[in-house]
Amino acid sequence: MANRDELSTSAKHKLIQAAAREKNPLESLPFDSYKSNASEAFKLYCRTKGDMDDKTLKWAFKLAEQNVGPFYKQLKMGWKPKIKQSELNKNWARFLVALNEQKQPVAYTMFRFDMDDGDCVLYCYEIQISPEYRRKGLGKFMMQMLESCARHWKLEKIMLTVLNNNENSLKFFKTIGYVTDETSPDVLKQEEYQILSKSTLG
Repeated sequence: MANRDELSTSAKHKLIQAAAREKNPLESLPFDSYKSNASEAFKLYCRTKGDMDDKTLKWAFKLAEQNVGPFYKQLKMGWKPKIKQSELNKNWARFLVALNEQKQPVAYTMFRFDMDDGDCVLYCYEIQISPEYRRKGLGKFMMQMLESCARHWKLEKIMLTVLNNNENSLKFFKTIGYVTDETSPDVLKQEEYQILSKSTLG
């Protein structure tokens, strides 16, 4: 069997295509629920953008606007609601959504399977949690689900982008094992964001 470093670009594309063909790429995982330390129960589901209802997509946008809009507004890039709405409505988008005991959405991640700088990756574009449900371990659990998904489909790593002024998010990701990716902008370039990643090999 070929070493991962020796896999051809064609072979890596096939790994991405295999994952992307699945309606629910997390279906094979042995867990779809989470119970917090406070014994709050959450149910999770994964859907393609095409299977998401408009109400939930609108909620997802509003939550992103509430959570990260203020950080974007502090930066030169600014907050661009139309661009964010467009991102959430991409045909390739996958959503992992957490429901509370009242079956209301309280958190989500948006992700896709992709090639990045020659690596086959799961790219997490969003992880947004309603303020009242933070610090309950839910975000960590959802990232663990994505990591398990990436391992199942034999992808090389998970990648994500974090704004430099969002210190809590940077601390969260580094606490759960994410490091600055080799593709992240050089510090001297003074970009307003950085790219983090976590290997899912081995």
